[in-house]
Amino acid sequence: MIEELRAKGIADEAVLEAMNTLPRHFFLDSAFDEWAYSENAFPIGNNQTISQPYTVAYMTALLEVKPDEKILEIGTGSGYQGAVLALLGARVYTIERQEFLYKRTKEFLKKLGFKTIKCFFGDGTQGLAEFAPYDKMMVTAGSNSVPKILLAQLKINGILAMPVGDAKSQIMRKITRTGEHTFETIELENFRFVPFLKGVNRIDTK
Repeated sequence: MIEELRAKGIADEAVLEAMNTLPRHFFLDSAFDEWAYSENAFPIGNNQTISQPYTVAYMTALLEVKPDEKILEIGTGSGYQGAVLALLGARVYTIERQEFLYKRTKEFLKKLGFKTIKCFFGDGTQGLAEFAPYDKMMVTAGSNSVPKILLAQLKINGILAMPVGDAKSQIMRKITRTGEHTFETIELENFRFVPFLKGVNRIDTK
């Protein structure tokens, strides 16, 4: 898997090492064990998927993660992406709108010993203002636009990675907050994510 990621252009050795360390098959149903390290997305329940390894590596590299940075991940899913961020030394705040996934993944990450990942159940379209501002942010779902409320929770010089477009295809955007009211946006490759949907209006912080 790692050599395939290198061949596809992933050059951040820290990201590659983190993904090489983390067993991807832990985050999948055992029925997919044989293909766990292939370049495929797999269902994880509630019509959600675990992203392809390339997508995980690509988005992680965009954030340029540094140790002890506070990162907001919107869309906890299986927990794999959050675990990669944690292995890079980040303090991860991750929010999930599907209660089933939230409960299952929260307990699973706890069993794996990830003490720097805090899981929340709520509406990711509103971010997680209680713990803002964030050094970096990642949205693992596609939307027609970037919610201004998320940008407001980003530190100056912070980075947001998010796919933007219609239901069939999105363009990955890397947005850097350059000032109190200014942002720099770079449009990159095409991806396809599940839609970015509203969730419940409460946050579980326990």
